[in-house]
Amino acid sequence: MLEEEVKEKITGFRVTEHIYVPRHEILSEEEAQELLKRIHATPEQLPYIRASDPVVRELGAKPGQILKITRRSETAGESVYYRYVVE
Repeated sequence: MLEEEVKEKITGFRVTEHIYVPRHEILSEEEAQELLKRIHATPEQLPYIRASDPVVRELGAKPGQILKITRRSETAGESVYYRYVVE
């Protein structure tokens, strides 16, 4: 059985497909380094997201990785946020 199928059986649905959950992506190591260089920051200076968060678990993100979160709204258009995955 695929890992995705197991997760769906446990929760009953895929968290990332819920209408109120913004798009989450795991940045590659190169993308993460480019981001940190661009914003002159270290990973620890980014807002945190716990490894136990349902979206993080579904994506399979590991502590130390950076997530790109893209939110859409009628008033703001599109906003991009970054979160550092921690234990």
